[in-house]
Amino acid sequence: MKPRIHPDSRLVVFRDRAADVAFLTRSTADSPRTIEWQDGNTYPLIDVEISSTSHAFYTGNQRVLDTAGRVERFERRYGRTRKAAR
Repeated sequence: MKPRIHPDSRLVVFRDRAADVAFLTRSTADSPRTIEWQDGNTYPLIDVEISSTSHAFYTGNQRVLDTAGRVERFERRYGRTRKAAR
């Protein structure tokens, strides 16, 4: 690798806010917030909204969108706009 062109990689704790789970990994991301990890060391902390722990694709809890219900609700709210063309 060429020297001085790659960002520094360091240990960082990512905390999934949705699942209340934290994991330690290497990253180039940095944060002014820190957390004391299980090993007694202090690491930068980055809060994420979703991770593989809480994402529907990985957990198998996918929601099925009811597109037919959405169309019916739209038609009820705004009325049918399609008229027979003659």
